[in-house]
Amino acid sequence: MDEVGIFRTILGIESITDRGRVTELAGTLVDTGSEFTWVPRTLLDSLGIAAERRQAFIVADGRVVERDVGFAIVHAGGFATADDVVFAETEDLVLLGVRSLEGLNLRVDVVAKRFIEAGPVITAAA
Repeated sequence: MDEVGIFRTILGIESITDRGRVTELAGTLVDTGSEFTWVPRTLLDSLGIAAERRQAFIVADGRVVERDVGFAIVHAGGFATADDVVFAETEDLVLLGVRSLEGLNLRVDVVAKRFIEAGPVITAAA
């Protein structure tokens, strides 16, 4: 049985420059404590997704690590969005982060361990 608050999903990743081939990662941890979505470097490389910049991150155990970041289409919960993704190394977790969740317009029900559509997006009035 999963720990309380742990929620896993199927994460799909697609190249923004070569649309049509979505590669799925079963068992991806949904982590509302992580800003970014972390995807194995080997998968991003295989899809032709290029690193655009290098970024420093503080991981859960307090270490500071640097990882490449690129652009991808992220699929989860029946929706898709364009987002920055981290090139995860072999020792890193695969994570669906909060920025992707916001772009997908999804909330997480941690008790039921499922996604909920967030509803209309709030914006400024004209």
